[in-house]
Amino acid sequence: MDSVDRSILACLSENARQSATEISHKVHLSIAAVIERIRKLERQGVIRQYTIVTDQHKIGNDVSALMEVTLEHPKYYEEFARVMENTPSVAACYYLTGDFDFLIQIHTQSSETLEQLHRVIKSVPGVSSTKTYFVLKEMKHGSCMDLCPENGASA
Repeated sequence: MDSVDRSILACLSENARQSATEISHKVHLSIAAVIERIRKLERQGVIRQYTIVTDQHKIGNDVSALMEVTLEHPKYYEEFARVMENTPSVAACYYLTGDFDFLIQIHTQSSETLEQLHRVIKSVPGVSSTKTYFVLKEMKHGSCMDLCPENGASA
């Protein structure tokens, strides 16, 4: 992957609905070359999916939180991961090194639904402790691919 591929990824990270024409102007390649590079990135699995970013408040989720979770033993990892994968309010779940095992990003309707989710998480076998942080304001959301020439970086 070269700097042009990275610039294309940055443009798609900024807006996945951008046309190849728009991207071609930003990265200074032909439309056909941009399309071929995008297809190559898809085949290689670099681009795994195209998605959207929603305004959580506008879809009824007035509470965002981060939760640290510690397991008693790594043998509980698989079941915990399965529960997280199947829990709609869990937007992201990261397995980490450090003082706790997982960091979970949660979007839910209210403090009451967060409390219900907290009970579900605490009841998963092997969960020994949790620590929850309410998100007061999201300061930045996005990708670290801010290389699109329009954003000041060069291809």
